Amino acid sequence: MHAASTKKVLITDTTLRDAHQSLIATRLRTEDMLPLAQEIDHCGFFSVEAWGGATFDTCIRFLNDDPWDRLKALKAELKHTPIQMLLRGQNLVGYRHYPDDVVDKFVDAAHKNGVDIFRIFDALNDIRNMKRSMERVKKTGAHLQGTISYTTSPVHSTKSFIDLAKELYALDCDSICIKDMAGLIMPAEARELITGIKKAVDVKVCLHSHCTSGIAPMSYQAAIDAGVDILDTAMSPVAMGTSQPPTESVVASLIGTPRDTGIDLIKLRVVRNQCLQIREKYGGLFNPISERVDSDVLIYQLPGGMISNIVSQLQEQDALDRWDEVLAEIPRVRKDLGYPPLVTPTSQIVGTQAVLNVLVNGQRYRNVTKEVKDYVRGLYGKSPGPVSDEIRTLIIGDENVITSRPADLLEPAYESMKAEATKAGLVKKEEDVLTYILYPAIAPSFLKGERTIEEIPKRQPAQKPASDIPSQMEVEVDGEVFSVKIVSVGGSKVEVTSVAPQKIPRGEFAGGIKSNMQGMVLQVLVSRGSAVKKGDTLIVLEAMKMENPIHSPADGKVTEIFVDTGDVVQNGDVLLVVQ
Repeated sequence: MHAASTKKVLITDTTLRDAHQSLIATRLRTEDMLPLAQEIDHCGFFSVEAWGGATFDTCIRFLNDDPWDRLKALKAELKHTPIQMLLRGQNLVGYRHYPDDVVDKFVDAAHKNGVDIFRIFDALNDIRNMKRSMERVKKTGAHLQGTISYTTSPVHSTKSFIDLAKELYALDCDSICIKDMAGLIMPAEARELITGIKKAVDVKVCLHSHCTSGIAPMSYQAAIDAGVDILDTAMSPVAMGTSQPPTESVVASLIGTPRDTGIDLIKLRVVRNQCLQIREKYGGLFNPISERVDSDVLIYQLPGGMISNIVSQLQEQDALDRWDEVLAEIPRVRKDLGYPPLVTPTSQIVGTQAVLNVLVNGQRYRNVTKEVKDYVRGLYGKSPGPVSDEIRTLIIGDENVITSRPADLLEPAYESMKAEATKAGLVKKEEDVLTYILYPAIAPSFLKGERTIEEIPKRQPAQKPASDIPSQMEVEVDGEVFSVKIVSVGGSKVEVTSVAPQKIPRGEFAGGIKSNMQGMVLQVLVSRGSAVKKGDTLIVLEAMKMENPIHSPADGKVTEIFVDTGDVVQNGDVLLVVQ
């Protein structure tokens, strides 16, 4: 047994970030985090993962909650426990690469506002996409945790992951995390990989996994035996399922052993009781699909956060009955794209394309997101395995594929976008500039205070399955069509929160081009009277956090446009007419 196995196991608790991202699509609000953080601070954790990942996006998109204010508020409560964030390398907390000047500004601001430990990863394990943010973290003096995005495929191996750990160590990482985002790592593999890394480099090793497949607790024990230094866990009310193993259980299992964490179970009980109250409040957001053990994850490899998001997205598209078809399509898309590890943003890229392939009735790649095209162009980095000529041609035709570091193609953007945001009256503090750069489509309405807070749905009674209750319907009153959002059903009475005129037509008429999914209109690229060619992009929808272009099916002229930027459209809505 490795010498490190005589040291106590350190715990990173994920309750404030990955646990609720995995189980309830990151909907935990700051107001409920702060009293919890106050109690967590007494427990003696190595760190608390409380920021980064999808928290930034969800804060401004759904919660009308400033993520920078959240970070500062959490820092005020976590006086003795380091705050850890998950940072997506050159993607930061977004879904595309940002220029180096934006990366530098973001890392500096995150550290200044409260981040002590940066866990940095790249979805493709392309270290070129990690170096800039890693170098900046070292300049701030914060703890740098380099990350291996763990997966299994014909092009990945234990040896390749150990070689990556050596590269990360050479870049001066203070610790290395094995990020198993879908609960794929088996006990024997965990033992072999951790032993191999610790033989190769003298650095703390962390294992992060999910209970989706039911295997994580066994792999954690194997990791402990192999000398792992840090384990990621979540408080029991928000553990298991697509989340992490329970903090209390891991701590209890080590009491009295050479690897005892030293954490007091009584202090954890106080935190657990608060988590139980939070779970009751957010009960309507917990979905059985996210909470159960699902060994199929060993086939489709979808991470916990993406499972809850795809469930939510399919519900929005009124297509939850096609869940099994989407799961079957995911490994096919992943193979087509060279077996990327399914972690943000590649999990969204692969998962969303799988949804599109299914929703257009099996016509694979008929509708391709901008992100998939950019991935095949090489703009996300080098794919782990090759993309076949057939798939590449299907997706990007005869376009070239880049081989340089993607960010080298990006011009500095911070100062120009700061001027843009300032002119638009969006900047009250310096961090607002970063919010605008990261999410230019939704940040303006957030920074102007125009976004509303998404309601927490009530838990559906057992005798009324959620799948039987529509979330939205259209009604006609005196010849005018209204869109009605249903928030609850009690007996025969339907309660509605809002009734808004529905200006977007539905149905069949000549030249009408329909939305193929629910989404927000990001761009309208044509005007009435525009001449268009077959294949031209007419409108860009933002759906499932990806850009979904709507193309012209034929040459013609735009005679009607029924939508504006910012409109939310439903599957089947007619967006415009091309005659």
